[in-house]
Amino acid sequence: MSHITKIDIEVTDLTALKAACRRLGFTFVEGKNTYRWYGRLVGNAPLPEGLSIEDLGRCDHAIGVPGAEYEIGVRASMRGFRLLWDSYQRGGLEQKVGKGAGLLKQAYGIEKAKLEARRKGYSVYESRKTDGSITLRIQLGGGR
Repeated sequence: MSHITKIDIEVTDLTALKAACRRLGFTFVEGKNTYRWYGRLVGNAPLPEGLSIEDLGRCDHAIGVPGAEYEIGVRASMRGFRLLWDSYQRGGLEQKVGKGAGLLKQAYGIEKAKLEARRKGYSVYESRKTDGSITLRIQLGGGR
């Protein structure tokens, strides 16, 4: 079944989102006004709050994910941007971005923290642990 859902993250910084896409090997397509999805609603899944049926598939930017048939739509909202996707398994997005888009949310959080720290003049050092978790060390000076 095709379901358009909102990825549960507050995106306030497109620069950080673009960096997250690069980090994961995704393509951020600026100014693209549609994103690929199944193309019609199936079943009785509710629409994300604030969207009408006419809004489905429309966006301000899109994220292409290699190996996935569908794309993630990036839509401007009152507080920043919301990410919309068709979570139907055959579209391939969940397999590439993780359940609930966990990999994309993690990458955005990391890139947002790094950008904010650097904007304030801190140095940022990143290391990945064997379990896949990531540690950021932020300290005064530098700006790395």
